[in-house]
Amino acid sequence: MSVASAVGRLAAAHWALLAVCAAFLLVGALVFDDYSTWPDDQHQRRIARATLDYLAGDGERAFDQLINLGDEYYGAVFDAPLLLVERTLNLSSNRNILLSRHLLTHLFFIASGVACYVLVLRLFNNRLLALVAMVLFLLHPRIYAHSFFNSKDVPFLGAFMIALYLTHRAFRRDTLAAFILCGVGAGLLVNLRIMGVLLVAAVLALRALDLAFAGSAAARKRVLLSAAGFALAAALTFHASLPVLWTDPFGRFVELVRVFGSHPFQTYNLFRGEWLYSPDGLPFDYLPVWVGLTTPPATLLLALTGAVALAWSGLRRPRDIPRNGPLRFGILLLALPVVTAVAVVALENNVYTGWRQLYFLYAPVLLLAVIGLRWLASIPRGRWMRAGAYALTGAGAVAAIVSMVRIHPYEFSYFTVLTDRTTPERLPLRYTINYWDQFTKDVLEGVLDAHPTGDLFVAASHTIARQMLPRDDRERFINTRDFRSGERNFLELVHPGLCAPPLAEGTFVSRIYAATLYCVVDPVVYFDGIRRSLPAGEPLVRSSFDIYRDGRELTYVRDGCSPEDIATRFFFHVVPVHVGDLPVPNRRYGFENLDHVLRQGSVRIDGNCIARVRLPDYPIASVRTGQFDESGRLWEVEFALDGDGAVSVR
Repeated sequence: MSVASAVGRLAAAHWALLAVCAAFLLVGALVFDDYSTWPDDQHQRRIARATLDYLAGDGERAFDQLINLGDEYYGAVFDAPLLLVERTLNLSSNRNILLSRHLLTHLFFIASGVACYVLVLRLFNNRLLALVAMVLFLLHPRIYAHSFFNSKDVPFLGAFMIALYLTHRAFRRDTLAAFILCGVGAGLLVNLRIMGVLLVAAVLALRALDLAFAGSAAARKRVLLSAAGFALAAALTFHASLPVLWTDPFGRFVELVRVFGSHPFQTYNLFRGEWLYSPDGLPFDYLPVWVGLTTPPATLLLALTGAVALAWSGLRRPRDIPRNGPLRFGILLLALPVVTAVAVVALENNVYTGWRQLYFLYAPVLLLAVIGLRWLASIPRGRWMRAGAYALTGAGAVAAIVSMVRIHPYEFSYFTVLTDRTTPERLPLRYTINYWDQFTKDVLEGVLDAHPTGDLFVAASHTIARQMLPRDDRERFINTRDFRSGERNFLELVHPGLCAPPLAEGTFVSRIYAATLYCVVDPVVYFDGIRRSLPAGEPLVRSSFDIYRDGRELTYVRDGCSPEDIATRFFFHVVPVHVGDLPVPNRRYGFENLDHVLRQGSVRIDGNCIARVRLPDYPIASVRTGQFDESGRLWEVEFALDGDGAVSVR
């Protein structure tokens, strides 16, 4: 059989797969320029450049550069090929470089969707089910958007799906060669993120189970040999792909595990209205809540069905679990998210900005959904159940597409209908939305449309987002600190409580669902307007901030603030007159916690920090507010809202 004939037969057998790939490629080519970039895009590129320079023989200098970057333990196995493509195409402008990275990252995401298709086809020998699995995998709104600009977490998700396929293939074939190939995939997976050791441990645990149930000496020898081949291939691949380990393999690996076991990056998570400091660990329900509120409900429902079906099968046939078969692979898929969620909370891992570091868990969750769909569709004499299961899946896919089109290019901020998306401005007060400043590109483009000619003086650089603009547009923005110069200046503001008049002429307001996320103001006019709007007389509180009350708003003012003050976190606890007015999750505390980080809702003008916080609409007995200072001590004050005075509590 000729190669052309073989390709033709393959295309005929999988024409639907090719059609889906073509559709996603076409859409990706049309929209990849709509997304902004993120702070780590250039940093990952620098790591790749230092790694390639080191491999090219520029040893000591490149190694020192790699160490001095601060994230030397991030592998470059994905970013290095992106840099090679950039150099091959001789790309020079930041915009073209970033666009090439985004497009190639998305192509890898689609390729991992094909791996999902092949894995499900091998599991169930059902092309329709495999096609549905691939479509659902690619249609997670948040992950789809991240697949363009996130060269860390989405490639790890894609590599995890490919590694799951290699794992299933290795156990199905049960040969040394298959396990060595699986080990190579696992080693590259660990290079992308240290969490890849979960799959390495899972494969070795399953081989240990096979060893325990091996029926002969020859079988035990085969299991031991394949396990050793897998472990050796994984270790060598990981070591070879991370040059920073070459000078001290054991010592630097121990340091790597320590660093990523508790990543030193410090930031705040807005979760259910409370600001969580990332190094302090997470509440037990952090991951389930984030996954539940940002994953299409139909996929979640099918995944829960698959989990129940697997648990029921395991209870009915417990002796089948140790055997190398579909049930055991399904139990592995069920164990991965459960073990990870428990480990993240128990070990106080530094997870922040939603659950993006754990996007790889969507691979086993999606496969559990496929198992649930297959179980529903295979119920004896359940023709209506089969039709209903596929109808639910189809409706879920259509709903995801509608949501993605509706909020494009903000799919990375997708929330399901289970979230309160209808109350104006409530969503950004409950959950982190704009953690990577992804909306800034849209804002800058809106300002350009409103002002088609002339220079635009800005109070904040937004250098990262500006790199995504064409050169002529990018050069129209000029940084300035002289807000009294008489020129028209613009300042992008994040928090909806600050997007209030007076707005600049030709203003641009960015919204998602019912929430305002960005607006453009004239800093001078806005600053003077806030000052004039403050109530006459002394503030309610004089402490780290001067706090003024104006109707349903509190205004926090700090004179002479520094750039570091923008990260200041202060408490904002509302005690209601009637506890029944509180949102259900907060009733057990007796108050609503609306903790605030200054940079999320502030404007810094002429060395003054100003933040506005809007009070809830229900009757309020008192407000308790405070701040962590540099020494970690807490100052706290409480004042009633039916009077003008403030009573110090501490």
